[in-house]
Amino acid sequence: MRHLIDIRELSVEEIDELIATACDIIENPARYSEKCRGKKLATLFFEPSTRTRLSFEAAMYELGGNVIGFSEAQSSSAAKGESVADTARTISCYADIIAMRHPKEGAPYVASLASSIPVINAGDGGHNHPTQTLTDLLTIYREKGHLNDLTIGFCGDLKFGRTVHSLINAMSRYSGIKIVLISPEELKLPSYVKKDVLEKCGIPYVQTTDLEAAMPDLDILYMTRVQRERFFNEEDYLRLKDSYILDPKKLTNAKPDLRIMHPLPRVNEISTAVDSDPRACYFRQVLNGKYIRMALILKLLEEAAK
Repeated sequence: MRHLIDIRELSVEEIDELIATACDIIENPARYSEKCRGKKLATLFFEPSTRTRLSFEAAMYELGGNVIGFSEAQSSSAAKGESVADTARTISCYADIIAMRHPKEGAPYVASLASSIPVINAGDGGHNHPTQTLTDLLTIYREKGHLNDLTIGFCGDLKFGRTVHSLINAMSRYSGIKIVLISPEELKLPSYVKKDVLEKCGIPYVQTTDLEAAMPDLDILYMTRVQRERFFNEEDYLRLKDSYILDPKKLTNAKPDLRIMHPLPRVNEISTAVDSDPRACYFRQVLNGKYIRMALILKLLEEAAK
């Protein structure tokens, strides 16, 4: 049974295939409107989500399928103490594919070991978020026309940001990539990501605390919020939450074709004054999430049927 728990489980060729399918869905939506007729997606969300959960649901509905599931742990048998493995076994009796979000790292992997249907990791703690990464890759491709030869700046919470970790893993397999890591000292990219991904793959990178100094070199600026839910200490969160706020002034020396991305939700790390800048593509990024999830659902269901 094929699952998607970590973006590294997909080859570059498979990622390119998913992007091609998503682009075809955008161009020819009617061709795909009945592809999942009679199929059911189960959305098992043990922590809050807006974009990821609703984009999975919209994706399945636009493929002609149906959706069942829950949007918080308290509305599931997890509140009674049911294990993730038992939940997965149970849901396998009702649905054809699962999208799971869980606050504990590794929970979707545990579910995949017990499930008899494909499991998609829709985010597990601070670990992985592979469908957001696919969303990001489709967005970069549609905005820049390629995934090679880019300088990408990641700004904000690089320590706990699962979207950052996943995208760095994915982009490390493309040629001509340079990475700029912009964060306060307390939220630097974990050393294991630098060692196991960037250094192992020979990706040039620099670390800085100065967003404005880094700006002129960037082709992509990937902003992230400082995540309150990942902190054990409220004082640390309050001290760091406003470390970087992107506003029009900070974009003065940016490239005309820079693209500004954000996995959302935004708190105040991007001023609303930036929204009207054509370089801001975070809401286009949201829409791309639906299309790439449609492509992924199709791929996993087709492979399960073989």
